[in-house]
Amino acid sequence: MENPKFTIFTGKDGQFYFRLVARNGEPILASEGYVNKSGCKNGINSVKRNAVKDKQFKRLTASNGEFYFNLVAENGKVIGKSETYKTEQGRDNGIAAVKNTAPYALVEDTA
Repeated sequence: MENPKFTIFTGKDGQFYFRLVARNGEPILASEGYVNKSGCKNGINSVKRNAVKDKQFKRLTASNGEFYFNLVAENGKVIGKSETYKTEQGRDNGIAAVKNTAPYALVEDTA
C-alpha cells in the first residue's frame, strides 16, 4: 500500500489538475482544471484546509441515482469532486477517506 497523495498532472487540454489518491491507489477526489500550476497547488491547500470541516462536503445524488460528493471552499466554490458510488454508505466512506487523508497527504508533481 502506498501513502495517500495528491498527484498534480497536465490534462490533454493543457490545464493542471490534481487528484487525491487513497492508500489503496484509488482516486477519491478530483479537481477542475487550472490554467497554471500555482492555482492547482492553491487548490490542494484549500482541500487540506476544508477537508476537516464536515459542512464543506455537499452530499449529492446524480441523475442516474448514484451518490457523490463535492468538497467546497468557504466561498462556496467546488474545489474537488468524487467519483460516483452505488450506495450512500459508499459515498460517506469516500468522505471519511478524504477527511482522514487530505490534511496529511503528500503532493506528487507529475506535470
